[in-house]
Amino acid sequence: MQMKSQEIGDVLVVTVLDARIDAAVAVRFKNRMMELATTPSERVVLDLSHVEFLDSSGLGAVVGSMKQLGRARRLDLAGLTPTVEKVFRITRMDRVFRIFPSTDAAIEDIADAS
Repeated sequence: MQMKSQEIGDVLVVTVLDARIDAAVAVRFKNRMMELATTPSERVVLDLSHVEFLDSSGLGAVVGSMKQLGRARRLDLAGLTPTVEKVFRITRMDRVFRIFPSTDAAIEDIADAS
């Protein structure tokens, strides 16, 4: 599972570089998120702009990552492709996560809230 992270201000941005988050990689995704999220930050933005496919296992991995961060840290999503956005909308997970059109929009929103 290829992912990278960078700190932008006090926001940790985690970018998924793979095109799929499915049953074959869901556990690796969660493990990699745990590794990358050790950087202390109140907000984590998950950039899914490269992800073209997300199945129920992938959705579960994203939700599991949110739970691993705990209540003190917020996980926002950014850059969802239409197919991935549809999964979040159909499952009503778009009501659980704040979803932004891009990483820049998510960071700008976070900066405005400060």
